[in-house]
Amino acid sequence: MILAATTNESLARMSDMLIYSSMAVYTLAFFAHIAEWVLGSRSKVGRTAAALTSRTAGATAAVTVQVKQAGSTAVLDKPKVVTRAAAGTRDVPDGPGAAGGTVKGDLYGRIAVSLTVLAFLVEASGVVTRALSVHRAPWGNMYEFSTTFSTVAVGAYLGFLFAKKNVRWLGLPLVTTVLLDLGVATTWLKTPSDQLVPALDSYWLWIHVSTAIFCGAVFYLGAVATLLYLFRDSYENKLATGGNPGAFARSVLERLPAAASLDKFSYRVNAAVFPLWTFTIIAGAIWAGDAWGRYWGWDAKEVWSFITWVGYAAYLHARATAGWKGRKAAYIALVAFGCFLFNYYGVNIFVSSKHSYSGV
Repeated sequence: MILAATTNESLARMSDMLIYSSMAVYTLAFFAHIAEWVLGSRSKVGRTAAALTSRTAGATAAVTVQVKQAGSTAVLDKPKVVTRAAAGTRDVPDGPGAAGGTVKGDLYGRIAVSLTVLAFLVEASGVVTRALSVHRAPWGNMYEFSTTFSTVAVGAYLGFLFAKKNVRWLGLPLVTTVLLDLGVATTWLKTPSDQLVPALDSYWLWIHVSTAIFCGAVFYLGAVATLLYLFRDSYENKLATGGNPGAFARSVLERLPAAASLDKFSYRVNAAVFPLWTFTIIAGAIWAGDAWGRYWGWDAKEVWSFITWVGYAAYLHARATAGWKGRKAAYIALVAFGCFLFNYYGVNIFVSSKHSYSGV
């Protein structure tokens, strides 16, 4: 027994060390992403793309660019453009990305991704080690949930990169948020490794909480894309109306994907994970029936989980409703994600309920 306890304590200390080590590597990745944005100047392709706007939405009519060569004129077809989700607005091609289409910017971007992969592996090792130290799923309190949540969020981002999706623009906001999340977890939410309270000691912990963590991580990626969509959409509107955005707006927003691409990405990830969030609520109700003898009791966590579900259902409905596509639907998506955040932090810390397992 004494040897087992000593081994568990050693694993717990190793887990903490791995989490702190991952924070150090994430910090290096953060600075590499900053370098990618700062040192990657806007390329000629990016400047040309930002200046091109289509006359009508959905139109992919050929637009030509004339290039003089040795006294003659060569006609080049305009690159393929992306159709905006909101009806009645223009088409704009994607920007060149955070690297600005330059070799130097791309180099720092690749370094940032490599460091993010390393930090992810170190943090994931810390989560697994925590599980080994307590002999259970590593999400029995807010500290464990936070470290697992950030690990899954980074894993989802790397999964999109591995699938050759153009999401490297997510790197800087993601790494920044992960550092904040781990900083809060290690500073205010840190709790010693311990066994579960009786209500949590169930196989449903693996099913219900794991799906909730995955849903939250993907919802987060969708929220970042939605927020950037609002900024990029305002930028495109200003260009279309003859406005003159500032140097900072041009440097940053010209490199992002078109508003249509950002809107499409956020819609697809939210729509894809919404059925899983529905399953999460159903699984939680079944678990409540086993643990407390009732499937639904309007507990604070149950209420806000349902409010979050209603928020994302309203967003998906708005995306299919004329007059609500685009910015109006985006606002609903951000409100829905805000409900998810309150469901996690607000309910766990400030509201007394059967789900108060924060450990703080």
